[in-house]
Amino acid sequence: MFSKYKKTGGQGGAPGTPELKSIPGGQSDLPVAKESAPVAASKDNQVKRRQMSRIPTQVAPVDKEKKRKERLGEIKLELHKRLLDNLNLSALETATENDLRAEIVAISGEALDEMGVVLNREERQTLNQDLYDEVTGLGPLEPLLKDDTINDILVNGPQQVFVERSGKLELTDTTFKDERHLLRIIDKIVSAVGRRVDESNPYVDARLADGSRFNAMVPPIAVDGSLVSIRKFKKEKLSIDDLVNFGAFTEEMAAYLQAAVATRLNIIVSGGTGSGKTTTLNALSSFIDDDERILTIEDTAELQLQQTHVGRMESRPPNVEGKGAVTQRDCLRNALRMRPDRIIVGETRGEEVIDMLQAMNTGHDGSMTTIHANSARDGVSRLENMISMAGIEMPLKASRSQISSAVNLIVQASRLQDGSRRMVSITEVTGMEGEVISMQEIFRYQRVGLTPDNKIIGHFTATGVRSHFSERFRMWGYDLPANIFEPFAAE
Repeated sequence: MFSKYKKTGGQGGAPGTPELKSIPGGQSDLPVAKESAPVAASKDNQVKRRQMSRIPTQVAPVDKEKKRKERLGEIKLELHKRLLDNLNLSALETATENDLRAEIVAISGEALDEMGVVLNREERQTLNQDLYDEVTGLGPLEPLLKDDTINDILVNGPQQVFVERSGKLELTDTTFKDERHLLRIIDKIVSAVGRRVDESNPYVDARLADGSRFNAMVPPIAVDGSLVSIRKFKKEKLSIDDLVNFGAFTEEMAAYLQAAVATRLNIIVSGGTGSGKTTTLNALSSFIDDDERILTIEDTAELQLQQTHVGRMESRPPNVEGKGAVTQRDCLRNALRMRPDRIIVGETRGEEVIDMLQAMNTGHDGSMTTIHANSARDGVSRLENMISMAGIEMPLKASRSQISSAVNLIVQASRLQDGSRRMVSITEVTGMEGEVISMQEIFRYQRVGLTPDNKIIGHFTATGVRSHFSERFRMWGYDLPANIFEPFAAE
C-alpha cells in the first residue's frame, strides 16, 4: 500500500516487538509549607496582610493516565523510527496531505500489528496525528501553534512547556521525549531559514514558516535543557478599531494618533517585552497613505503593513566563518539611498539609532520605530545611551538636541499585572529647555484600584494639555476638536 513513498533498497528497522524502557516518573511533589504559628501582636498595631493563594504550577497526573501517556510515547518513538526508515522523504515533497496521511496510517498499522500492540480508535487517531506532525511539522509544538488563543510558547527543557493566553502563563501537558527530541525540532526550524545552532553557536533568532518569531538557546548555555520561545504570528491584522474595542486606548486617542501619523510626525513606540509594541506599530501604520513608499528594517521580519508599496529588509547573522553579517545599521544606510517616504525600524536597540535619528532629521518625516523602555522619559534616556554605545563621541547636549529635533511623539505601551495591554501614555517631545529635553503628556491611563480577582480598575484620560502640534494638524486638514484634550470623566 505504501510502495509509492517507500525507500528503494533494504528496509530499516527490524521487525518484532521493541524492548520498551521505563521512563522516569513526572516531577517530584512540591513541598507543602507548614502553617506558621500565629504571632502575638496588639490589635491596634497589627497589620493584616492579604493572603496569597499559592497554586502549584504542576499537578501530579493520575498514575493510570501517566502510564498510558508513557506507553503511547514509547510506541510513537518506535513508530517514528520506522517511518524514517521506510518513507522516501525526498518523494514526500510532492505528496499531498491525504496521500501522506494514508501512508502513515498504513505503516503505523502494520508496525502495531508486528509489535502486538492494541489501541482503541481514539488512541490510533491521536498517534497518527502526532506522527504526521513529527514528519511534516514541529512535533509536540504543532497543536500549540494551531491554537489561536495562544500568544506565546515557552519551552524550558523537554519536560516543561508553558503558553501565554490573555497575558497569563499556563503550564501545558505537552512534553518532548528527551533533549535529543527537542534539539531535533530546533534544528528543523533553524535549518529551514539557513541558520544553525550548536555548541559553538548556542543561540539563534529565526522565524517559522507562518512568520512567528523563534528564539532558542541550547546547552551548555541552557543548563537544564534547551530554552525555546515562540512569539506567534497573528494571522488577523489588528486594526485601530480592534484595539479600541479591546480597550487598549480610546476613540479620542485614536483620532489624535491618526492625525499624528497622517501629518508625518516621527513616532517611537516604547514598552517592555510583550507589551504590544509591534502590534501598536502595525496598527499605527494603517494610517499611512497607500501612495507612500515604505521601507521596513527588522532583525526578524514580523511587521504586517497593509500598504501596497512596502519594501521589507531583514538583517542577517554571520556565517560559520564569522563573515557575511548584515546588521540593521547596514540595511538602514542602504535604505536611505532607495528613495523612501518613510522608514520603519522594527526595533532600535544599538548603533543603528544614529542612522535612524539622522533619517528622521533629513527628509524622512513620519518614520517610526520601537524601543524597550518603561516610560517616555526613560525612552529618551535609552536613546542617549544607545548613541553613546555606538562609539560616537558627542556632547550630551548635542545628543539631546538631535533627539528632540528628530522625535516628535512617544507612545508608551504596557502590559499590566492582570495581563491586559494598554497604551498607558502618549507624550509629545516639544524641544529643548537649556540642556533638558522638554516633553508634555497628552493622554494617560489612570489606575484607580484593583478588583478582588486582581483585575485592574482604571480609565483613560487627557491631561488637559493642548497638543503642541495642533496648528500642524489644522494645516494638514486634521482640525481636532478642543474637547478631546480635556480630562475624561471615569465611566
